[in-house]
Amino acid sequence: MSKRDFYEILGVNRDASEDDIKKAYRKLAMKHHPDRNPGNAKAEETFKEVKEAYEILSDTQKRTAYDQFGHAGVDPQAGMGGGAFSDAFGGIFDEIFGGRRGGGRSNIYRGADLRYNIEITLEQAAFGTETKIRIPTMVECESCHGSGAKPGTQPQTCPTCQGSGQVRLQQGFFSIQQTCPKCHGTGRVISDPCPACHGNGRVKQHKTLAVKIPAGVDEGDRIRLSSEGEPGINGGPPGDLYVQVSLKSHPVFQRDHNDLHCEMPISFSTAALGGEIEIPTLDTVAKIRIPAETQSGKVFRLRGKGIKNVRGQSPGDLLCHVVVETPVRLTERQKELLREFGESSLADSERHNPRAKSWMDRVRDFFSAS
Repeated sequence: MSKRDFYEILGVNRDASEDDIKKAYRKLAMKHHPDRNPGNAKAEETFKEVKEAYEILSDTQKRTAYDQFGHAGVDPQAGMGGGAFSDAFGGIFDEIFGGRRGGGRSNIYRGADLRYNIEITLEQAAFGTETKIRIPTMVECESCHGSGAKPGTQPQTCPTCQGSGQVRLQQGFFSIQQTCPKCHGTGRVISDPCPACHGNGRVKQHKTLAVKIPAGVDEGDRIRLSSEGEPGINGGPPGDLYVQVSLKSHPVFQRDHNDLHCEMPISFSTAALGGEIEIPTLDTVAKIRIPAETQSGKVFRLRGKGIKNVRGQSPGDLLCHVVVETPVRLTERQKELLREFGESSLADSERHNPRAKSWMDRVRDFFSAS
């Protein structure tokens, strides 16, 4: 089955700008995303088509190859558009079609993607926030205006490759194309480099970016800032910046995906007699009724008091783990009362301490069996 035209899939004209392609992709990706269409095989297939079309048309080199050769120009199995076959035998295609493949410069490169690690609080992850980050970046040198040459001079066309950035080596019947060893693919040589940027044409600076962190992000999630990575080379598109999220430890809660866990200390008397206690949540205070004879380790679940998923799903739960606290720094009177209580409990331990009796029975059975 033949593939559909990538421009047709995205619903844009062949002369569409990068912004038009990006807007069309985002609209269609949101509409057909599998998370929004669970169990819909057709939507999933459409989403894959849209994603593939965007990956090709958003890349300058791939789009050029597609415009000239169609699907064969971007299919590695077809031997064009950046596959190993085209790299090895590029000289032959140059001779057949005249000039460089794709009609573009072979020394145009997309900028590198960057990563920035950011640490946020549990509350910021739960409710979302906006923060500013300061990152290093490479910008055009003001002294030489990006040429790399000393002010008043200009870069010269590379005499080895005549400005193409590539040299052709003849090996028998085949003509193999390689990066020019003199200019390293730039097509230019600089005899008198700019002292400010040392011939690079770019200098390191810092820039401040606003980052919107959506509600529900979790440890390890990444936020993509399009075109905020390293700038491209020779007019190539910039890379992207990925902000990697990590969570600070919280003094009360531990997160488990959308659920929250906390320990809830209660007094010996509250555990035995029951009562009502208050516990904190992320945004308010909740009350829990403790039934009489509650044991340490019992878990109380508060539904909907966890964290809402970043995709907008229902919030998780808050699970409170009861820890019965042993009293400390007792007065003599308190010790006396506890001794009386202990003696009265032992008088009928099967009734008052059933778990202890059951455990002792299991211990006796274990030793008698051995």
